[in-house]
Amino acid sequence: MVQRAQRVRSVFGNPTAHNLSAHGPAGRKPFGNVTRGTTHPNRLRRVDRWLSGPQSWRLLREPRPVVVDLGYGGAPTTAVELYDRVAAICPSVHVTGVEIEPERVRIAKPLEHAGLDFRVGGFEIPLPGQVTMVRAFNVLRQYDEADVRVIWDTVCSRLSPHGLFVDGTCDEIGRRSAWVGLDRSGPQSLTVSMRFGAFELPSELAERLPKSLIHHNIPGENVHRFLQALDRHWLAAAPLAVYGHRQRWVAMCRATYDAGWPVTRAPSRWRLGELTVAWDAVAPGV
Repeated sequence: MVQRAQRVRSVFGNPTAHNLSAHGPAGRKPFGNVTRGTTHPNRLRRVDRWLSGPQSWRLLREPRPVVVDLGYGGAPTTAVELYDRVAAICPSVHVTGVEIEPERVRIAKPLEHAGLDFRVGGFEIPLPGQVTMVRAFNVLRQYDEADVRVIWDTVCSRLSPHGLFVDGTCDEIGRRSAWVGLDRSGPQSLTVSMRFGAFELPSELAERLPKSLIHHNIPGENVHRFLQALDRHWLAAAPLAVYGHRQRWVAMCRATYDAGWPVTRAPSRWRLGELTVAWDAVAPGV
């Protein structure tokens, strides 16, 4: 069952306020709405693999990087998993799970340790200073598309110079994922990641596109052209299926790159079922 999109409630009570302070006025409620909170163990393994892989340089640039799991849901599982994954490559990291529902934070408190804590808050990010990474998965899809920009701007204003904000969506068990990577200047990339054998065509990912793109998968829009290009190259690589889905996916990625799409040339990532394209190539039309 899909939850009806909500208008976001800002710390000022105005759903379209753009000039939000880093923490909001004292005594005001956190910026955002309570989400359904559904989650499953290992659901976010694909994006975590990206954060602790090609994006790990951001963690290693800072002596004490701070990573936020924003809107972790009804159970703190994803925040605990995130800490385990990023701490493996950067032991000095600190992870904070942020939830707007106080009861969810209360439940998570017993799991706190030196590198992990939990706080009540929203998109304003209730932490002092700047943060290195913010991961918000299956959060923004529950809001109205008209509010995406103010949410992006608010979170990105809290990033360090090398910081990264990930706004993504995945299915219930994490077999199909897509996320937008943003820095302080705005959106930079779209990454798609799919489990081999869990799809017939790459465009089946369309229902898991982030909120900023999901309603733009229609003829004439950039993201539609991109998904259709993936399908064409996937079908053209069908003879390689005898060698396995991985070989076929890699061939699709290579053909997409050769066709002029600004995808990241990273065969090691392609072999994981992952492909990253520059945001400008898929951004919604004006």
